[in-house]
Amino acid sequence: MDRRVSEAGVQSLDMADWASSQQERVEQALLCWVPERTPADLGEPMRYAVTGGGKRLRPLLVLAACEAVQGDSNAALRAACAVELIHAYSLVHDDLPCMDDDVLRRGKPTAHVAYGEARALLAGDALQALAFELLTPEQGVPAATQAELCRLLARAAGAHGMAGGQAIDLASVGSRLTEEQLRQMHRLKTGALLQASVLMGAACGTVTVHGREALAGYGAALGLAFQVVDDILDVTQDSATLGKTAGKDVANDKPTYVTLMGLDGAREHAGQLLEEARRALAASGLADTRALAALAQMVVHRTH
Repeated sequence: MDRRVSEAGVQSLDMADWASSQQERVEQALLCWVPERTPADLGEPMRYAVTGGGKRLRPLLVLAACEAVQGDSNAALRAACAVELIHAYSLVHDDLPCMDDDVLRRGKPTAHVAYGEARALLAGDALQALAFELLTPEQGVPAATQAELCRLLARAAGAHGMAGGQAIDLASVGSRLTEEQLRQMHRLKTGALLQASVLMGAACGTVTVHGREALAGYGAALGLAFQVVDDILDVTQDSATLGKTAGKDVANDKPTYVTLMGLDGAREHAGQLLEEARRALAASGLADTRALAALAQMVVHRTH
């Protein structure tokens, strides 16, 4: 990892190098842990859904937070892959005809288009179960850490997190939501898993109550910023750039930050959330939050 020294004598982070090296760790681990051989070749759609694309933002957040608290990198790698498996399963299910009914994901046909609805549904189920299997190895990760990682991930993925937010999203088609209602929907649907990624990384080490609260605030701001930018990109980029169907939310009459605030207002809001995330990191008292700060910058200024 290339860490350059600034004029002030403080090491700065080469983010491209850091992200590339961490993404490679995650890719290799996923290839190792997502099975190839399963009954009825279920491993094939599982691996299809997980590999071959994706920003791996959630794993990067886990690993960056672990670095910030000087935690156990091996436990963090398991947590990083577990979060990505939950994310992948959610995308498989979200794309199904009974949900968002989409045909393009990460620049390739969605899992149900490639393998049929039933196999895609089962692959998503299996990915969800595998996530918790990764968090509970027979050795190498203390039992208390395993329990905390499972608690954080289960809550973020369930009715009070991602699944609950998706339920609100489906129920809100054609409705006009207030900013607070929209915020709550995306705090659950998108933000909960992003915030949990940060807290799971922190759970792999030791952090004060104050530090944990600051990281939770950072994760909440970043999670909402991610969705605001997603809404912006949905109306400003094409499908080839996004790797998924552009304009889908507008076509389906879904409430978004752009429809609520306008394009300029949404962009300004994303910038405000970035500053909120930065302030939370500055207040955390943690020695090294450079990777977390760079990831927040990446989220807000990304083009796909």
